[in-house]
Amino acid sequence: MLGAILAILSAASFALNNAAARRGVVTGTPRQGMAVSIPVGVLCFIAVALLVGEVPRLRLFPPVAAAWMAGVGLLHFVIGRYCNYSANQAAGVNLTAPVVQLQVVVTLVLAVIILREPCTLLQAIGGMMIVAGSLVTQRQPTRTAGASAAATRPVFKPRHLAGYLFASGAALAYGSSPIMARFALADSGPTSGILGGLVAYTAASTVVVMALLAPPIRREVMALRRDNARWFVVSGIFVAMAQGFFFAAVAVAPVLLVMPLLQTSLIFRLLFSTWLSPDHEVFGWLVLAGVAVSISGALLVSIDTELILNALSAPGAIADLLRWRIW
Repeated sequence: MLGAILAILSAASFALNNAAARRGVVTGTPRQGMAVSIPVGVLCFIAVALLVGEVPRLRLFPPVAAAWMAGVGLLHFVIGRYCNYSANQAAGVNLTAPVVQLQVVVTLVLAVIILREPCTLLQAIGGMMIVAGSLVTQRQPTRTAGASAAATRPVFKPRHLAGYLFASGAALAYGSSPIMARFALADSGPTSGILGGLVAYTAASTVVVMALLAPPIRREVMALRRDNARWFVVSGIFVAMAQGFFFAAVAVAPVLLVMPLLQTSLIFRLLFSTWLSPDHEVFGWLVLAGVAVSISGALLVSIDTELILNALSAPGAIADLLRWRIW
């Protein structure tokens, strides 16, 4: 239960992060966002570690676990976040979020193959529903504006190819990093997630500092506007919260429980993007249908198969087929 609660809190925080980051990259750049949000994440984790008294335990953090978490920082916070910000900039959160959420399929496959976590046929069907949901959203036509609306503001025109390519890169990075985090934090307790997050963010910040040594990147970051900086700071705070909840969740619960529950961020993202960026998103019934299908699939993956079969009173032969373990 604790792992599920932490996963849902992480999903809501991730959604707020994405909505804030989307506002930042409307006129800012992904590299500007990373230069602000990653150091903000370090400060957040330091503050929380001091608050809960975890700093003295940092020297006791296993070196192997620290190496895994440093890898998480590079893969998730640097590569994944850059791809995610770029996808948001190119096509908006509503179109790219279901593609990014394919990370759960990546994690599902890796958890079965590498961590040897059990996977039933019903869970595999749920994974396919997540994929189908992401494809449905891509059928949503871009809205057009009437003459009066066009006179007051430009209509957002998504760059689909770039958005989907970057979103796919984010899905691969985000889907692989939980396996590394599970190796580092398995059965270590939820507070270990704070130290793990601090190590991961520190590694990512080191990469950001090194990147700023390049004059073109430094000039781009220095050109950051104040209103964009505000949104990137907000994004950095919420993504740090999300990662803290996530690392705590994988420290106490299996990856196959935590990752699918993160799919609820799709609901939160729709709400927050509607609230914060109504003029820079694509909305429509196909987007809503795709989100609903993806979330339904996530529930099939995350809820115990026996509970679902008992609730549905599935016939014996069908129940035996659906509970068949692929691994």
